Amino acid sequence: LAIVALASPVITKEYTNSKKEGRDIVLIVDTSDSMRERGFDPSNRQKNKFEVVKEVAASFVQKRQNDRVALITFADIAFVASPLTFETEFLQQIIGMQRLGIAGKRTAINDALVQSYSMLEKSKAKSKIIILLTDGVDNVSQVTTEELTSLVEKSKVKLYTIGVGSERDFDGVYLRKIAKAGKGQAYAARNAHMLSKVYDEIDRLEASQMDDKKVVQHIYLFIYPLLFSILLLLFFIYFKTKRSL
Repeated sequence: LAIVALASPVITKEYTNSKKEGRDIVLIVDTSDSMRERGFDPSNRQKNKFEVVKEVAASFVQKRQNDRVALITFADIAFVASPLTFETEFLQQIIGMQRLGIAGKRTAINDALVQSYSMLEKSKAKSKIIILLTDGVDNVSQVTTEELTSLVEKSKVKLYTIGVGSERDFDGVYLRKIAKAGKGQAYAARNAHMLSKVYDEIDRLEASQMDDKKVVQHIYLFIYPLLFSILLLLFFIYFKTKRSL
């Protein structure tokens, strides 16, 4: 047994330790008066655009694992409805509590975007994303489009824009321009189904990176035969001493 212990028997186990790298995501949602328009959901034309947007946004948040998500809403002004958080249930409740008219009736898209970029400046996440949703045209922001574009181009944050409803209502050229500056993409969603598909597409494009590390575990077994051989030696000494007495 002592010889077996000296041979140092070992069991080797190998397994993969997978770790997802989280993202910081800011959702920007338009709460201006134009979001009251009904008929956006063909399956329930009594719902207005804002009700559908809240449902789709809540569903998107529910799927987030390892990601921090924030919510900024805007109309005349932009304000933080929720800071970056891992608490998806809490954020879904916050989304459900949002009401039209709280921030006014007009559309301050640029101001909302600047606030979002300011929030993500402090983030240490490797992947930072903004998803802007609007059905209108900026008509009240204090920040100009030129100033915003310069900020977006310099930032490492990726920007996705979504225009909802009729393309006559939102400024597609503007949304494509700032999305390109933000190294992202611009989308148009004419109805609820298309909007859900857009969020799924963004989720696919921005999939969390998986960090797979191979872990090797060694379990050394020499201790067991060594202890057993020591016990046998002690018994041998004990009985030999007893006989000599």
